[in-house]
Amino acid sequence: MAETCAEAFEAMNDRFNADAAAGLNAVFQYHIEGDGGGDWNCSISNGTLTVNEGVHDNPSVTLTMAASDFMDLINGKLNGQMAFMTGKLKIAGDISLAMKLGSIFSL
Repeated sequence: MAETCAEAFEAMNDRFNADAAAGLNAVFQYHIEGDGGGDWNCSISNGTLTVNEGVHDNPSVTLTMAASDFMDLINGKLNGQMAFMTGKLKIAGDISLAMKLGSIFSL
C-alpha cells in the first residue's frame, strides 16, 4: 500500500497491465489537490507506460481529486465509479479512457 501520492505514482509501473493497454495511445493527467498532492501524468503508448511529474501539454483525459481521496482510491478503499458519482473525482476530456483505468492498473 502506498502511503503518499508520490509513492503511488512511483509504483504505477508495478500496477500496470500492458496487455490491457495494448494498442492504446493516451495521456492521463492527474491533478491531486491538498497536502501531499501535485500533478503527474501517465503516458501510454502501445502497451508501454511512462510516468512523469508535472503537467502534460495535451492530455487525453484529466482526473482531479483530493489527495486523501486519491490515496483511498489507490489503496482500494474507494471505488472509482463511486468517487465520480459522488463528486470526489472530476474528469475532463475523454471519459471513456478514465473508465478503462480499472483494467489498465491493478490495485
